[in-house]
Amino acid sequence: MDTPTGGVMAGRSLIDTLKEKFSSEIVDSGLFRGELTLVVRKDTIVEVIRYLRDELTFDMLKDLCGVDRFPDRPRFEVVYHLYSSKHKEGLRLKASLDEGEKICTIESIWKGANWYEREVFDLFGIVFENHSDLRRILLWDEFDGYPLRKDFPTEGRDFEKPTFPEG
Repeated sequence: MDTPTGGVMAGRSLIDTLKEKFSSEIVDSGLFRGELTLVVRKDTIVEVIRYLRDELTFDMLKDLCGVDRFPDRPRFEVVYHLYSSKHKEGLRLKASLDEGEKICTIESIWKGANWYEREVFDLFGIVFENHSDLRRILLWDEFDGYPLRKDFPTEGRDFEKPTFPEG
């Protein structure tokens, strides 16, 4: 697609293009201060992101992060920040999931997602299905809990346990 994605009007046409292609997969969309956000069903995130990269020239994964919406349900969001170098335009994708649910990895689209997804797994406990190496990246393996969850105690789990692993 060779239509620019910049600006409010172009943002609306991008939404229309995506709704035409993925009518049942797009849950919500919004434009705020020139930034486009799409909420998509978690089960189709790989298909939507691949289409954005291959057909709409969103060629860069700028960031991928987790959000804990506790006590709301679904509890978590995985947020993907994409960028089109060609059109100099960003796009935010969100996919919601509840505790215990999984979301597919996007490693097959961007290898750099490996580290972002590991960080989200480590700090929120969100599992990325088919990830090539899903293990903790910032905390040690025996660490109990996920420190960026809203229900994680700010003072830590137990002051009797050492803060760092013995060794």
